[in-house]
This record gives sequence, structure tokens and C-alpha cells, in this order.
Amino acid sequence: MKILIVGNGGREHALLRKLRTDAPNAEFYITRGNGGTQGDATALPLDPSDIPALATWSQQNGIDLAICGPEGPLAAGIADFFARQGVPLFGPTLGAAAIEASKVYAKTLMKRAGVPTARFGTFTHFDRAADFIRERGAPIVVKASGLAAGKGAIVCETVDEALDHARAMLAGEAFGSAGSQVVIEEFLTGEELSVFALCDGTEAVVMLPAQDHKRIGEGDTGPNTGGMGAYAPVAIATHELLDQVRREILLPTLTAMREDGHEFRGLLYAGLMLTSSGPKVIEFNARFGDPETQVVVPLLRSSLLEPMHAIARGGSIRGLKLDWHGGSALTTVLASGGYPGRYERGVSVTIPPEVHEASDVFVYHAGTAMKDGHLVTSGGRVLAVTALSSDMRAAAERSRWAADAIHFPGKYYRRDIGWRELARAQASTT
Repeated sequence: MKILIVGNGGREHALLRKLRTDAPNAEFYITRGNGGTQGDATALPLDPSDIPALATWSQQNGIDLAICGPEGPLAAGIADFFARQGVPLFGPTLGAAAIEASKVYAKTLMKRAGVPTARFGTFTHFDRAADFIRERGAPIVVKASGLAAGKGAIVCETVDEALDHARAMLAGEAFGSAGSQVVIEEFLTGEELSVFALCDGTEAVVMLPAQDHKRIGEGDTGPNTGGMGAYAPVAIATHELLDQVRREILLPTLTAMREDGHEFRGLLYAGLMLTSSGPKVIEFNARFGDPETQVVVPLLRSSLLEPMHAIARGGSIRGLKLDWHGGSALTTVLASGGYPGRYERGVSVTIPPEVHEASDVFVYHAGTAMKDGHLVTSGGRVLAVTALSSDMRAAAERSRWAADAIHFPGKYYRRDIGWRELARAQASTT
């Protein structure tokens, strides 16, 4: 079997390692690759965004399954290109990927389908957006409708701050064309939860819930990033809650998308706020989240390849039951100094042998490359250091031990990933 992974970050590295376990005799290919994927997959000299070339190469080289990790190619219609070449690809079509690529579409669909979400307004003109902000007051959330690398949603503590961000987005100063439409919505309070679901257009099979930490600073302070760490499972995400999410959020969304002519086949990610009145959708993503993938996938005992292949080939996953390892997983993201702002690239990275050889630690490469035989940084989020253990506290300790042992100049990481879960565990023992 020949498998192509589109993308080259930490999420794709985690998927690659899992799929190699599921299919040890398969041939794996990856776009560009990074410093950690060498030896596990053949790197192609093609960018994830070079969709026509990737589709043609896949058809000519007999790829049996392609898996798209990043949102950009999905929003550009990679699944449609591959379908025209007769190559199965795990990921939604261009029309279905709008659930992530257009927050205006997603919010409008949720309203029509009765899916619980924050009250909102959508705007293309600043004057109308300003009237809405002044009427609603603060705190309030201003979101760019398009893709903004996980940084397009801004919680504004004052009306003036909200006005400034809305003005900058609509003027194209903040996120370019991604901000040509904005969604302005009420600020929800509660605890966030990330829920992945494998979807075949009709059925949704919920995976292990996770929680990530988007803010750069400890205590969840400072600007949003692409994610500074995550953990799974989450104690407050009970079987009853996840069943409610499936019935009231995931299945109605799939139904509404089919009615729109955009059957969703792939991985649907629901970013939720657990409010006092129940779970509400903050956002949908059309692919695996990063860094949540780095804690969910290592805990999956059963095959991920089999349902992915079935979905990509147009099959059903009705009746699918996923089997999970016991225990907990926690990942700590090591970032370049200055991230999410300006940062240096090409800095030498050292991963000591004791980390490489630890059976309970996985180092997933995100922004790394090999230069003259040495591992160097190539991005803002450099590594995701995942530890597995029988309980969350031990997983956190091992992840931070490995994060501390890895060295590169300017390294920054949060030492409090999983703090809510650890506090819950502590409270339950006192």
C-alpha cells in the first residue's frame, strides 16, 4: 500500500507514526517532510499547496490513500483535484471545507440547523460592525471569517479594542482577505474542549476528547498561538456529554451540510465551550487539530488507517468502535523565542539520547529541518513533546522533563500545560 501525507508539521508527524504502526509494510510519502520524518517517509520536493502537481504525481505513482493535514489545501479543493485523478483522499471537498474556511458559512449553517453556538452578527462594512459592537458591549469576540492560522479570533475586553480589531480586519490590515468578512459574537464563559469525529457524511464516530492551550503565556495569558500544548483525556468530558455533542452538534451539522450539497467526509473538529447551559460551538475545523492530534492519536489502540481508508473511498463507518489505551497523554510545545511574533530560524537543536530512547515519550517535529547533517529550527513551533503515563500528573512530569532536556537557543515552553486537569485531580484526592 502506498500512502501520501500532505503537510509536514507536528500533526502530520503524529499521523505518520500512527499509520506506520497500523501498516508497517506500507510505503509512505510526505510533502517536503521535516527533521523528524526522515526514515519514516520519503520526502517529496512538492509543497502542500502545489495541489495539481500533487494530484498528478499521486495518480502516476499509484498512491492508494492520501491524507491532508493542513487546512489550506483543503480550503483550496485538494480533495476535488485528487478525486478527478481517481486517488482517494481523506479530507472534505472544497464545498465541505467551508465549515472551517468561512466562519460566516459555519455560523449561518449552525443557526439554520439549531446547533448551539454563541449569538453573533456577520459584517463586511465597519460602520454596521461598530453599531453591533457598541450595542452588545464588551467583552466580545471579533473573528476574521477566513483562514488565519488559528489567530483570527480575538477576545476583546473593551468596546474600543473591539472597534480597533474590527476596523483592522475589514481594512485588510490584520489578516488580509481572511478578514474581508468578520463575525462578531458574544463572549462565552466556561471550559474549552476539543472533540474530533471521524465522519462519512452521515455517521460521526467521536474520538477521545482533548483540551489545548492556545495562549502563549502560563495561566492562559497573552496572545493566541497555533497551540502551546494539549492533553487527553479530559475528566469533565463524560460519555454522557460526548453523546450529547454527537446528537446535538455533530449529527445535525452533517445533516445540514448534506442538505447544502456538501457531504462532509473526513475529520470534523468541534471546538466547544462548556457553558452553564451546555456545550456550544466556538468553531469547526475540517481536519485534525494541532497539537491535539499529538495526544489523541498516541492513545488510539485500534487502527486509524482502516476508517480513514473507508471514508476516503466513499464507504461507511457505521458500527465502528474505537479502542483506546488506558492512561493519559500530555504534550508540551517547544517554541522559538519571540513566537508568535518574529523569531530566528536555522538555530541548532539538540535532543539528548535519553529522550530519544524513552519508551513513554514521543517527540513530534513541527518546525525543524536538517541542514548539513544537523537538526535546526525552521518554524515558530519547533517540537511537540508528548508523554504517556497511567495518570495525568505523571504524563505532565515526563513531558516537562523531556522539554527541559531538549536544547536550542531561545527555546520557550509553558510549564503549566494541563493545569486545569491537574487541579481537578488534586481536588479529588483532598
